[in-house]
Formats: sequence, structure tokens, C-alpha cells
Amino acid sequence: MEPLILVRGGGDLATGVIHRLHSAGFPVLVLEIPQPAAIRRQVSVSEAVYQGTATVEGMTARLIPDLSHLSQTLEAGEVPILIDPEGACIPRLKPAVVVDAILAKRNLGTRRDMAPLTIALGPGFTAGEDVDFVIETMRGHNLGRILTEGPAQPNTGVPGLVGGVSGERVIHAEHTGILRGRQVIGDLVEQGEPIAVISNEAGEFPVPASISGLLRGLIRDGFPVTKGLKIADIDPRTGEQENCFTISDKARCIAGSVLELVCRHAR
Repeated sequence: MEPLILVRGGGDLATGVIHRLHSAGFPVLVLEIPQPAAIRRQVSVSEAVYQGTATVEGMTARLIPDLSHLSQTLEAGEVPILIDPEGACIPRLKPAVVVDAILAKRNLGTRRDMAPLTIALGPGFTAGEDVDFVIETMRGHNLGRILTEGPAQPNTGVPGLVGGVSGERVIHAEHTGILRGRQVIGDLVEQGEPIAVISNEAGEFPVPASISGLLRGLIRDGFPVTKGLKIADIDPRTGEQENCFTISDKARCIAGSVLELVCRHAR
């Protein structure tokens, strides 16, 4: 078996990285939190935490209860997922590579000494200090660029342009409570149409579509949301329904840079 690669996080960008590494024949273990909040759930292996398994573009990820199930899951050609937000298993496993793909915009505990090669995606890390390399995640000319020193571009809080639309396409919770979906990912929605409701002691509050388009992402039904949390993403390109269920161009670009570093290290 090839040396183990450990990826922290199983959201949509992380899944692009995991899929690329898995397709290249590298064994990958994913570490997740007990209650992931992925928006693009159809292309996030973190859904296996809730469902037991999650399949994205032919790759199946499986939640394992402990490390005793690691080898058999890898031998079955699947990607094991372990709930371990602190990375407690890392000293025991001694992975060849650790990739921080949490995308928290800050370092939640990844250190350069965790593995011979450490890589982080996006802001919150300094290449050459926290980790060996940082991959730029900001859309634009430098997307996917490998940084050998210094940080990625700081988070602007403004989503990248999709179909000519930026901030308007992303919806944040205006209330704290339990979210219940009224639409599903892939549905065509009209501006102002309720796509979900948030329930709390004060009542039910509808979540209207911010623009018309395809519901590209929606946090899972029954999730406890807090005010300000990102809960949905609408794509104005109504002819792009298939894209709701496939890995994005951004994720593939970032994944290519990670694979380059892993191959370089292996060689």
C-alpha cells in the first residue's frame, strides 16, 4: 500500500482533492467533525457522517467507527472517514502527508510536524511556518497557485463570481433554529420563493431565494443553524443543473496542485 494521505475536512473543495488523490491510487483517510455543515452536500464526502456512505463521481466514502476498520475499507477501494476533529489519530498513523482542507479561514490545529509533507488550503496558514505549502483558493489568476512562503490571500467575505453574480447568490441564516428544506438541490427556484424555513421558539421563518436560478447547495434538513451561518447557494445559470452533482472547476484546480505536491514528494 502507498503511504497514507490524511485529509482534514470533507466538504466540496476537500472532496475535489480527495477524489483526485484517490483516482491517482493514493490511500486517503478523511477526518471530520461530528456534525459537518456542507452546503454542496451532493459533492461532499462529509455526508457519509450522516448516511454511513457517500458517493461522488464514482468514489465511495465510508464512515468507520475506529481505526480497526481502516485497512479493510481501503482494500475495498473506498475512502474511510473517521470522526476525529482534533486529529488525535495522526501521531499513531504517522501519515506521509497531511492536507488541511477544512477551509475555516483559520488554523484549527494543523502543524508542520504532523507529517513529512503538510499542505493547507486557503487563508489562515503561513507556508514555511504552519505548513510546508499553502494552496491559493481565491478565484482569479492565482487560483490553485502553490505558495512556498507566506499566506494565501485574506478572506474578503465576498463569494466569487458565478454566472456574473457574487454575493447575492449565497444565503445566510437570518435566525437561529432548526432548518427544514422546502426545495432540494438541483431545483429551479424563483427570487423570493421559500427554499427552507428556520424554526425556533418564536415561530417559523421562511428563507427566500435571493435570486432566481438553480439551488446549487442547501444545508441538510434538520440542521441546527445559527444566525449568520451560510445555508444555501443559488447558481443563476439555469442550464447548469448537472453541475449541482459534480465536482466544481475550482475544486479540480486546487486538487491538481495538491496532487502535484504529493507526487513530487513521493518521487
